[in-house]
Amino acid sequence: MKASKLVSYLLVRLGSLFVFVAVLITACEKQDSSNASVASTPNIKLIADNLVSPLSVVEPPDGSKRLFIVDQVGKVWIVGADGVKLPTPFIDLAGKMVNLSAGYDERGLLSMAFHPNFKNNGKFYLFYTALPRTGGPQPGVNWNNLTRISEFKVSAANSNLADLNSERAILEEDHPQSNHNGGTIAFGPDGYLYISIGDGGGSNDNGAGHVPDWYTVNTGGNGQDLYANLLGNVLRIDVDNGNPYSIPADNPFVGTNAKKEIYAYGFRNPYRFSFDMGGAHQLLLGDAGQALYEEIDVVTKGGNYGWNVKEGTACFSTDNNMQTRASCPLTDTAGKPLIDPVIELKNAANPAGGVTVVVVGGNVYRGSELPELQGVYIFGNYSQDGRANGKLYKASPAASGMWAYEDLKLKDFPTDLGMFLKGFGQDLSGEIYLAASGVQGVSGTSGKIYKLFADN
Repeated sequence: MKASKLVSYLLVRLGSLFVFVAVLITACEKQDSSNASVASTPNIKLIADNLVSPLSVVEPPDGSKRLFIVDQVGKVWIVGADGVKLPTPFIDLAGKMVNLSAGYDERGLLSMAFHPNFKNNGKFYLFYTALPRTGGPQPGVNWNNLTRISEFKVSAANSNLADLNSERAILEEDHPQSNHNGGTIAFGPDGYLYISIGDGGGSNDNGAGHVPDWYTVNTGGNGQDLYANLLGNVLRIDVDNGNPYSIPADNPFVGTNAKKEIYAYGFRNPYRFSFDMGGAHQLLLGDAGQALYEEIDVVTKGGNYGWNVKEGTACFSTDNNMQTRASCPLTDTAGKPLIDPVIELKNAANPAGGVTVVVVGGNVYRGSELPELQGVYIFGNYSQDGRANGKLYKASPAASGMWAYEDLKLKDFPTDLGMFLKGFGQDLSGEIYLAASGVQGVSGTSGKIYKLFADN
């Protein structure tokens, strides 16, 4: 074969080889792309059981990979890094709390937060309802309980046990009724401790222990009052300074006659809140409504979230809480706008038809097991109609306006959880946990902790 023909032949064969390789690479890329586009199947797996009424899960910032479970009866349990729940509780506060009603109760041990420097100082904080102080909101009416946030330290001899005698009460507030206690405590990205407290209980935010406010059309008003008490608010305090705490210099009501601890106001029962671990670290809060609407709020400094002028986006009426008023103010007397929720759900009692007995605020997913949920807000439904049928929802945060949400369907629980959903938790890797039980009340051992994971 002549040299020129040989060169032409080799070029043709090389060209064919290049085409084959290119086709093979393209096919592999398409296969990889196809595999990547297959969404994970969300499901939940059991982490701990034989609990009474678990409300939340917290991981300490100490590298131990332990999970701490808050059980409403007053106990905190530890699940070790090996996944085994320890037989002895980390702490037991039952002797310091009010006696709880087995059938249903909103009081008890409600929340836990670890100091950001827990690894070195061993400090953690608990939110619980203590025995009431003497006296009451008016003659002949006694306080029902005492909201207490206390600091404790871990035992010097055993990191899996707390020192019960180390308690230092940080903040206390008299509570007039047995419900609407809140409450969550959590350290924000700024290092301050945030606290959510309900409006005092009862219904409509009125009655003994509920002071009048600026909106005289509706009776009552702890949620709108900034001066008489700390009820119906989100608070922010500095536990690293002062005795027992100090007020951050940029709290919104510093320099006024209002309560300096208040960070945001206008809440009914801000039962669960969380900070987004990523993004802008938004504070997302679920506020339990009266009878018509439930809401999720993005909480900002100094914000007024409307209760009891509004319930969700509707104008609330203390004359008849099953009907809305035709109109209501858009701002309070200080000119603060009444901020609407980013998510609104109809309560099961709503005559127009509802989907939940009460909303349960959750967390923004920042884990790695379910990448398609990255940045998605996971929240829930305690019960749809009073039975053990709580469920999960997912919502993508929007820059403005209401957030669209939909059911988060689980592989083994496609319609509902078959339990009462009582709370959420999130570990330091951003994975999300559910706290649930088979009964509404504080009794039995049907309480369980589940982890949201990819089941495929």
